Amino acid sequence: MQSRLMFIVLYGIFFASTFDYNDAVVFKFTNFVCESYNQSLFVFNYCRLKAVSRNKVIFNMNGTLLHSANNVWIHSQIFKRANGYRPWLYEVKFDACQYFRRPNNPLVAIVYGLFKEYTNINHTCPYVGPQIIKDFYLRPELLRVPLPTGDYLLMIRWYFEKRLQFDTNVTFVFEEDLMKRN
Repeated sequence: MQSRLMFIVLYGIFFASTFDYNDAVVFKFTNFVCESYNQSLFVFNYCRLKAVSRNKVIFNMNGTLLHSANNVWIHSQIFKRANGYRPWLYEVKFDACQYFRRPNNPLVAIVYGLFKEYTNINHTCPYVGPQIIKDFYLRPELLRVPLPTGDYLLMIRWYFEKRLQFDTNVTFVFEEDLMKRN
């Protein structure tokens, strides 16, 4: 019994050292749509994706908040594609100003952790001026939740002073093939 356990441990160590998890995962953007409903408050200067390699797509966004925003709410929902996009596991509504004062929502922390080093949207209210995300790409090692293979849509609706101001809709693919080796 003890020799069997030792074999399993040694095999696990060998397998983990020769296998690169990141080579077996495709986690990339497929589309990004930004739409402002109030051009007098928020303007998207650009919102675009750029394919860098087969499995790496970077996102750049530059928007300008023309007036100070103190009451910012975000409503986000994840959809999974199955004969069209269907509502999936997560739906979150939160106060962005309060979140940056005290990060207390684990799902928001996971999503924010994916792009926080690429943006200047990292402070408490008030928000005003340029809001930038530069050279952001999805990295599977930062995703701390299990995600089934598939196509997803992350819909984010931004409310200022309880009025919908703009949407950002992100579609991405997550494929995991643990039998793949390079």
